[in-house]
Amino acid sequence: MLARVLERVDHGDTLVVVRIDRLARSLSHLLEVIETLEGKGAFFRSLQDPIDTGSPQGKFTLQVLGAAAEFERALIRERTKAGLASARAKGRVGGNPGLSAKDPAALRKVRLARQDGYMERLNETAQDWVPHVRRLRPDMAWEDVLRIINGPLPHDRHWTQSRLLRAVKAYIRDGFLPAEVLGRTGRRETDDRLPAIVAAIKGADPDITLQAICERLESMRKRTPRGRTSWQPSSVRMLLDRAEKLGLLE
Repeated sequence: MLARVLERVDHGDTLVVVRIDRLARSLSHLLEVIETLEGKGAFFRSLQDPIDTGSPQGKFTLQVLGAAAEFERALIRERTKAGLASARAKGRVGGNPGLSAKDPAALRKVRLARQDGYMERLNETAQDWVPHVRRLRPDMAWEDVLRIINGPLPHDRHWTQSRLLRAVKAYIRDGFLPAEVLGRTGRRETDDRLPAIVAAIKGADPDITLQAICERLESMRKRTPRGRTSWQPSSVRMLLDRAEKLGLLE
């Protein structure tokens, strides 16, 4: 939830909370959130705490909190080092004994835990890529599917082809996608590639406007049939008509 809120915050906005303990897990986490907001030109305000980054007093309070957080981190580091040194002096070695001994049961437990964590992270982003993969593969090449997936996403959420393929294989393994999506793509004539891409964009959002499709194609760095970088709605309309004749539009 917090990540989605921070994504939507824009320049000049103020994130308001009742108390700081309703926002951050710790003092250092609070400072990370405020730093993210400042990077976007936004402000932070707590109604029941003397923190308002839009005022000089609030900024001063934030600086005091920052110094306290750094002091807290230094104390934790020193205590951790002292604890490890004491344990070593008593002959105790940290870590999982089963992993150290390469016990198969312990190794399997760690592997399964990692797989579960990976699947949980995938499920959080499934709406970004699963519908496109299910609808476009194997008729469309991975390169074009990837461009369509990344088109509406912010840059920091863009997929790479290797990461996407790993996610697809994981979903196939667990039965969430059919194995056919990994099938080989048939050769498509060069003239049919742009209509197929435009049809895929239209299919993902039937209400999308021609101008919005133009912007999507420009973000994908696709050139017009005449080799231009700037798209016009008339060119998109022409490609949609061709896609319909080719049977690419549902």
